[in-house]
Amino acid sequence: MSTGSTSDVDVPAVLELLRAATAADGVRPLSEDAELRLQHRSPGGSDLVVRSDDGALAGYARLDDGVAELVVHPEHRRRGHGTALLRQVLDAAGDRALDVWAHGDLPGSAELLAAHGFDRARVLLQMRRDLAGVDPDPRPALADGVTVAPFRPGRDEDAWLAVNARAFAWHPEQGRMTAADLALREAEPWFDPEGFLLAWRGRPDDGGELLGFHWTKVHPAGDAGPEPVGEIYVLGVDPGAQGLGLGRALTDLGLAHLRGRGLAEVLLYVEEDNQAAVRLYEARGFQRFAVDVAWRSARG
Repeated sequence: MSTGSTSDVDVPAVLELLRAATAADGVRPLSEDAELRLQHRSPGGSDLVVRSDDGALAGYARLDDGVAELVVHPEHRRRGHGTALLRQVLDAAGDRALDVWAHGDLPGSAELLAAHGFDRARVLLQMRRDLAGVDPDPRPALADGVTVAPFRPGRDEDAWLAVNARAFAWHPEQGRMTAADLALREAEPWFDPEGFLLAWRGRPDDGGELLGFHWTKVHPAGDAGPEPVGEIYVLGVDPGAQGLGLGRALTDLGLAHLRGRGLAEVLLYVEEDNQAAVRLYEARGFQRFAVDVAWRSARG
């Protein structure tokens, strides 16, 4: 086999590898952020590949700021490619602590990472519920002066970025979203400002204050299941606006929007150790569906 890091990675070939792995495993092997950065060749990070003896792309990994994700083509597994790819990641990371995400918590990933001294560090739950029982026309009681309106591309980015950073200051990925990250998502085919709901106190363009938001997403058929599936993509409330009931109100409005799109199911992601959130979602009909695990190697 051959290995190597490349700045001119064959993106179509890697995307085909990702599709093959998704079909075989029933879970996408890369996070949305990693796949977007691959597709758009965003600056930063490293692309690493392994090839079979005949030159076929056998595996791919992306390393960015101490976080890695890797995947081996289903036709090339159990031939040492995963080990070779992980060694490249370890060499590229140097002495820094390293997290490797194993999407789906598949047995092969656990076996590989545990054998190389990694320990389970974070568990991200995917939870799902059907939309049949969702109120199609909720009319939540909002605090005086608070209204909910769709996101306006080109006008609401700065306000959203500021509130998102405060609401997710504790989160290692979401809280670090930049204007460039937001622009990548606004350019995606799935982006729908009508499903990106913002709660304002006052008029947005006349001194109004953004208090919270519910950004929904629709996965096309074949992405998260055989049929299109909705997602509570990001739900956040500014810490200064806690206690106004905005989380529940925005949740209900977002779910109604997804039901209105004719979808039958909705998913969300939540940290397993956020027990308050897990209990809240379970009380609202969500059930555990899948697991992603970050494995950590403390180096240096």
